[in-house]
Amino acid sequence: MRAGRFAAKYRLARGGLLALLLSVSAAALQAQSTEQLLAVQGPSERGASAAAAGPEGAFRPSPETIFRQPSLNFYGVPGLIDLPSGEAMPDGQLAVGVSTFGGTTRTTLSFQLTPRISGSFRYSAIRDWDSDGFDTYYDRSFDLRFLALEESRFLPSVTIGLQDFAGTGIYAGEYIAATKTFAGGLKGTVGLGWGRFGSASSFGGLISDERPAFDPNDTGGEPSTDQWFRGPQSVFAGIEWQPTDRLGLKLEYSTDAYEAETVDRDVFERESDWNFGLEYQVSEDWRLGGYYLYGAELGVMAQFQLNPRRPAVPMRVAAPDPVDPRPDRAANPTLWSADWITIPGAQETLRDALEAPLAAEGIELQALAATGTSIDLRYRNARYLSSANAVGRVARVLARVLPPSIETFHLTPEVSGMPASRITLRRTALEELEFTPQAGARLLAQSEISEAPPLPETAVASETVAPRFSWSLGPYLEQSFFDPDEPWRFEIGLDASASYQITPNLSLSGSITKEIVGTIADSTRVSNSQLPPVRSNGVLYAREGDPGLDNLVLAYTFRPGQDLYGRVSAGYLESMFGGVSAELLWKPVDSRLALGVELNYARQRDFDQRLGFQDYDVITGHASAYYAFGDGYLGQVDVGQYLAGDKGATFTLSREFGNGWKLGGFFTLTDVSAEEFGEGSFDKGIMLTIPAGWILGQPNRTALSTTIRPLQRDGGQRLEVPGRLYDPVRAQHARALTRQWERVWQ
Repeated sequence: MRAGRFAAKYRLARGGLLALLLSVSAAALQAQSTEQLLAVQGPSERGASAAAAGPEGAFRPSPETIFRQPSLNFYGVPGLIDLPSGEAMPDGQLAVGVSTFGGTTRTTLSFQLTPRISGSFRYSAIRDWDSDGFDTYYDRSFDLRFLALEESRFLPSVTIGLQDFAGTGIYAGEYIAATKTFAGGLKGTVGLGWGRFGSASSFGGLISDERPAFDPNDTGGEPSTDQWFRGPQSVFAGIEWQPTDRLGLKLEYSTDAYEAETVDRDVFERESDWNFGLEYQVSEDWRLGGYYLYGAELGVMAQFQLNPRRPAVPMRVAAPDPVDPRPDRAANPTLWSADWITIPGAQETLRDALEAPLAAEGIELQALAATGTSIDLRYRNARYLSSANAVGRVARVLARVLPPSIETFHLTPEVSGMPASRITLRRTALEELEFTPQAGARLLAQSEISEAPPLPETAVASETVAPRFSWSLGPYLEQSFFDPDEPWRFEIGLDASASYQITPNLSLSGSITKEIVGTIADSTRVSNSQLPPVRSNGVLYAREGDPGLDNLVLAYTFRPGQDLYGRVSAGYLESMFGGVSAELLWKPVDSRLALGVELNYARQRDFDQRLGFQDYDVITGHASAYYAFGDGYLGQVDVGQYLAGDKGATFTLSREFGNGWKLGGFFTLTDVSAEEFGEGSFDKGIMLTIPAGWILGQPNRTALSTTIRPLQRDGGQRLEVPGRLYDPVRAQHARALTRQWERVWQ
């Protein structure tokens, strides 16, 4: 895996991996300062702060708990120094490890996808790898680990792992490792390894004595199943001792002979099987280490670990006003009269009275229809990442403003002008349950989430919804990864965006970008893909499209029937293609399953990103199936034709946390051979989304997102269409709402 690049622009709600880490790190330092302030507050003040912190504002655990998480090895996974251990990171943990020794630097992103399964993506640079014409050889690799046995009083934790299982195989190795914790902060690890981990002090293979060698000239990217647990094997071992919560000492006996680096090439000298390390836990997130390896080399490593469940900054959300109870009906019967609805202009008066208090809560009123005893309110949540949070804020405003005779609240959140669901609440339940035990569960039992019906003809719409013009001007960051000549390239510039909401369902939006400084356009790498260059010529767009019209899209959304959502978009849909896109989504409110179909006509844009087009055009589209497995796990399969004309399917699995964190992976298999696809063999990557509110400590619906591809090639590439329907619609449906229902009270 020698050549390749990934580039994408991140504006407003988007950011690259480097930007994500810098933002999170800065937020973590800010959070430590906040904790110091809380430490000097009195008990009553701390209680008030905790109450204001909201659902994501839980205070951080004590150091005694923090520093028991597994430390990482030089491959960025739980382990000793250069070898793995049998431990697993806490569920949901995200870790980044950067290590260097002996002319080798490795950067690894690891994620504990489930309590037992974790995955890693690694980018390595090996100096003096000159036998293939490279002074520095860059390699990308993937790992998988499975926790087969959790540690108990008498038994160790046991992990089975595949390292570099789908690549060139430079770091390929399999292992079974067991780790046991003893008194006094001592851990012991012993393991059986193959491949890399079975290349020194080895003996006969368990399955086979022969292990196929890797071919550095191979296209790579395909699972090397013919190597797994084959060839010579070795027993490795080591100990880790933490005399204090912050200090760690490591000793290991390594069975990695580093033959490719020391025998085949003169990368470094290996004179011993023993490695020694000293590590220090700088903070909850950061751990640094210094090492003496293989009797000849000094090494250093930095580890960064965080957990989506633990916010970088405690969430500071203003506490909502209590639900206003209505006056006693027996004592004030005239106040409960519903005759007010017969007064001319009564609905308009209600609308005007509600708009300002709802806007103060970050809610935009769209329309309402009222009777003497009920109200049907449509709104757009512009502030809260949690849809349930928005439901609670709307309900409190209604309880404070509406006449006492209105008992039933029908609340309908809208997505791009379309009603997405209907949440029906009883006002009496709100008044009676607010301060009772298990208030959330009890309120949910008395509420209903259903398909949103059409608004009554008597409904009145907000006069501020449409037409409406908005604009923004801000910086953007574009990044390009994995170019062997310069592994990280960037472009920083300004993005001017504007949107005109013609009607609630029809909008025109666009953006223009202007580079200020950058290096992406300097790249001279050429793709070896044999397909039409639908993505691999991105450097030409960066070089010639300055300034450029990034997109200009006219979009219309509609509800063609029950459980159905539709979208039609036309214009310059993305930086490389323009055309027409149509989408239809079937998603019942209470269903785990959703089905969709999208059909596009796309034409390749000129490199200068103005108004012109090139000769290449294509019909592309997919049939999609989405499934919510529960506990935040989401699956997606897309089958159809891609931009380069290849046909196949994309498989995606992701995990979404209650606070908006989302991480997942995907791969695409098409009718294109590995040779036609080029280096990497097939398209694959990792997706990461971090909500801005998690970093800022304030309610916010935007997020920082990035997709990391080991290589950007032309096979398996979809059109980037703004406003796809599934995610925003799903967020307003029953499963997403009930999963976070406790936030109705926050």
